[in-house]
Amino acid sequence: MTRSSILLALCLSLLLPSPALARLPGPLEAHATGKVRDLAEIRSSRVLRVLVNQSRNSSGEVQGQAIGVEYHRLRSFEQYLNGHARDGQEISLKIIPKAKDQLLGALQRGEGDLVAPGELLEAQPGNAVSSSDPIVSNVPLLLIGIKGERRYTRIEQLSGKTLTLTTGSAAGDAVSQINQKLALHKLAPIKVEWVDPSLAVEDVLEMVQGGIFHLTVVEQPIAERWSKILPKLRLDRQLKISEPGEEHWFVRRDASMLRASIDRFLKTYKAPVDQDVAFLRIYRRQYQVHYPLARADRQRLEKLRPVLQKHAGEQGMDWLNLAALAFKESALQPPSRSGSGPTGLMQITPSAAQRVGVNNIQSVDSNVQAGAKYLAMIRRKFFASPKLNERERMAFVLAAYNMGPERVQGMRSEARRRGLNPNQWFFQVERIAMEQVGMGAVSYVNSVNKYYLAFDRERDSLEPPERKVASRK
Repeated sequence: MTRSSILLALCLSLLLPSPALARLPGPLEAHATGKVRDLAEIRSSRVLRVLVNQSRNSSGEVQGQAIGVEYHRLRSFEQYLNGHARDGQEISLKIIPKAKDQLLGALQRGEGDLVAPGELLEAQPGNAVSSSDPIVSNVPLLLIGIKGERRYTRIEQLSGKTLTLTTGSAAGDAVSQINQKLALHKLAPIKVEWVDPSLAVEDVLEMVQGGIFHLTVVEQPIAERWSKILPKLRLDRQLKISEPGEEHWFVRRDASMLRASIDRFLKTYKAPVDQDVAFLRIYRRQYQVHYPLARADRQRLEKLRPVLQKHAGEQGMDWLNLAALAFKESALQPPSRSGSGPTGLMQITPSAAQRVGVNNIQSVDSNVQAGAKYLAMIRRKFFASPKLNERERMAFVLAAYNMGPERVQGMRSEARRRGLNPNQWFFQVERIAMEQVGMGAVSYVNSVNKYYLAFDRERDSLEPPERKVASRK
């Protein structure tokens, strides 16, 4: 092969899509590799930059109340460092949420000083990172299903089954090893369904309870924590997925003083016995999704499909987004309601409908028309930027439908001010919403998104072959 042909092949290869990048939760940002900051530089700057797993299980704060398992530990570490600081060298934490599979890369590029994943995470050989002493030892992976369905006790029983996993899940490598063993016995491999990047581990668990997904695998502490919120989950403790692992924090390899401080802190740290009080109180009040395609629901959706497709098509949107919103708002059973409050299938207010030129919203057709036009107006006036990908754009539109577009734009500005990604709702701008208005609005967007993904998985059966509607994800 000539030099020119090699260069041509290399250039073409760079244009090919990357499977890993296809699942990233928002626009990628370019970052230059930064200088390694050890404890002295961190104290001088008075800021410790902490890269956290964006999952609400590991990081997250709701109106000043910590719900992430790492928040208590990180705040205690902050106090530990400041208890050993000279005058004027007290530090504060800057929390930087990232997708789990981006954490170590961001650390190596110098975007943060410390990684606190709150889940099992292994540094690959060759990474310029160093792990702390174990934070939690003997952490097994558990198979999670729903109570009342088949319980699994042997690996062979999983042959041919599908596991739903989040990007970066520690179960990915474990499943690969299991499949090698199954192949030796000429058994069908376990299939893996990698979920949309808008879903965190807690979202997958909720969707398992709701019957949308059938099986997943998560760390035992995560399973036990969320089973208090999601009581229909079944934990198959007898099934050994892999050898138990250890949870760690991570720093750059050259940050030896920071690592030494972490290890000294961990020797004495005890998690507060009440650390889950706020978590339990907040999440027990939240709406939980259920299977939206049970027989009666599917029949209602089929009946409504023509009107949903008509008005979605007129506004240039995916009809399943309308279907998901309608399912969340009215379970596809519009109550007969008049007056000034939310009305009908889309639960739109008369005033919002009048803003888009629809005066009567009592019929299903006019109600859907008003909802679709109002969503399109929000999208056009506030979220038309090409910097938004379509899943994030729809999330912002839904948040605005629920809270008002001006309020959401204010949250984006605050996110930008704090160094969060203003073009990403999931796990970024939603953090501002959690702080300012609580979990209600976040849960609303998440629920509609989950219903959309549930419908999208079965798009082929929901759309007649003669009238396929293009997905606009």
